[in-house]
Amino acid sequence: MDLMWVKTNAFIKWVFRKYIWDIPNNEKKIYLTFDDGPIPEVTEWVLDLLKKEEIKATFFCIGDNIKKNPEVFKKVINDGHSIGNHTFNHLKGWNFSTEEYFQNTILCEEAIHSTSEIKNQKSKIFRPPYGKIKPSQSRKLRKLGYKIIMWDVLSVDYDKEISPEQCFENIIKNTVSGSIIVCHDSIKAFKNLEYALPKAIEYLKNKGFVFERID
Repeated sequence: MDLMWVKTNAFIKWVFRKYIWDIPNNEKKIYLTFDDGPIPEVTEWVLDLLKKEEIKATFFCIGDNIKKNPEVFKKVINDGHSIGNHTFNHLKGWNFSTEEYFQNTILCEEAIHSTSEIKNQKSKIFRPPYGKIKPSQSRKLRKLGYKIIMWDVLSVDYDKEISPEQCFENIIKNTVSGSIIVCHDSIKAFKNLEYALPKAIEYLKNKGFVFERID
């Protein structure tokens, strides 16, 4: 299951229907998400932009980055965004046993809840790094109460082989009502993100889309 395409097709959504790929609605609501933070400067830049645009988003955080950058993490929470689990060490599920993967996810959960600011975050949402997770890993996490959040639109901002303009096009050409859009608040993605995200937000707002967080 290679999930590195820009627009997730209906067949994949059906085959892996226990995962959440989009959130269909008739109100033009869309869901902007960020993976791999929190990172100083990059995450803070994203937060400043979202505040300026009065947008709430969802951040799937790496536990190790939370530990390294607790003040940035607190700012994500205090700005009213939703927090998701992205494992402690950004593990590719296919390469690890179910128990190893589960324990690494629990470490991330502990990092998330190590700050009192998280007390109002009641949901348990999880995104597997690289979109790669074994069925046994998924079952164990879902039994723990996690919702597995995938995506409908992949910006591919992390890929240095694509241009910032292409990253922008990836977002605006594939977003529909209910889309879950993946971006990355990471150093690797920042060149593309810095160009594409403000323009994409402006474009999508002008098309009548409303940004919501995932709970």
